[in-house]
This record gives sequence, structure tokens and C-alpha cells, in this order.
Amino acid sequence: MSQDLQRLHVAARYSEASVFNGVVYLAGMVPECEATDIRSQTADVLGQIARRLYEAGSDKTRILRTQIYLKDIADIGAMNEVWDAWVVAGTAPPRATVQAALANPAYLIEVVVTAAVA
Repeated sequence: MSQDLQRLHVAARYSEASVFNGVVYLAGMVPECEATDIRSQTADVLGQIARRLYEAGSDKTRILRTQIYLKDIADIGAMNEVWDAWVVAGTAPPRATVQAALANPAYLIEVVVTAAVA
């Protein structure tokens, strides 16, 4: 296993992912869609996570830890419906879900994931 640090989708302020020592660390993923409901935003974010993990040589079954930030914790039930359909049975990772003020008022959710490289 390589000890080289790899960064993916590097911007001036941050990278969307970094890979080191067999672990992929994703930046906080926020909705790219213009949807205003939590279900659509959650599906959008989970799709981004799946793509970034794939690019880094991993997948959603190898998630080590997930942190979910909701603009309104009252959305947890609807968010969980989408999450539960996305997670592969038997591979649900440790997870924390909290209410937080997000950087853009249109964002209802932000998700941070750490995963093992396949």
C-alpha cells in the first residue's frame, strides 16, 4: 500500500477528497441540486459521496464513519428514509447526526465521510 498522499478535485480552498494510508477522507458534501426538500438534497449528497468514493477506490460498503449535519434536526426522519434505502444492509457505518448552521441557507444537509480504500 502506497504511503503517498493523493488529493482529488483540488480547489483553492479545499480538496473534495484525500487518500492516505488506505483511507479516503471526503470533504463535507453539500447539495448541488436546486431542490428545496430534504429527501432530494439527501439523495443528491449521497450520490456525490458514492461518486467520490468510487474515484478514490472505495465504495459505500467501506465507510468507516459518517457525520451528518442538518439545518433542522426535525428533518431527521425524512433524511433517514433516504439514508436507509442507500446504505447496504449489514454495512451501516458509525454515524453522528446533529443540527448545525450550514454555510449556505439553501443547504438542508451536509455529510462528511471517511472510508477504507477497497
